[in-house]
Amino acid sequence: MPISNWWNRVISWFQDRNSRNELIRDFNKAARESFVMGLSPVIMEASISKGEPTYRHAFSKTIGGTGFRIKAMTGMQLSKDEIVSLGTTILSNDTLVRRLVVLGWDTLEIHCDTGIYGCRWQLRDYMLLN
Repeated sequence: MPISNWWNRVISWFQDRNSRNELIRDFNKAARESFVMGLSPVIMEASISKGEPTYRHAFSKTIGGTGFRIKAMTGMQLSKDEIVSLGTTILSNDTLVRRLVVLGWDTLEIHCDTGIYGCRWQLRDYMLLN
């Protein structure tokens, strides 16, 4: 591989990494504001996780984690229905789902801050394609 191609790959990896970190910061800021304004019943915090290897797709990152994890900070265990409801709300935002996929995430994970219960979704299944 010529040096210029290798260098372009390195540069694009850092650009994607910045975009991924920016999306997480923006999500967390919006989640806090939504909670403060009373629009959301719980505070949510996004982070990067390992992801589910069987959910990989053409845009999945090879380095840096492929899971978009949301932790609902409630101080108590949520029921499966409550976690699924949060997931459905996130997955109904087609623009967000497409952005997550393009930035290399393949798994949406939602957990609460207590207990071990959580749910995972394969993001490519929720992209609305025409």
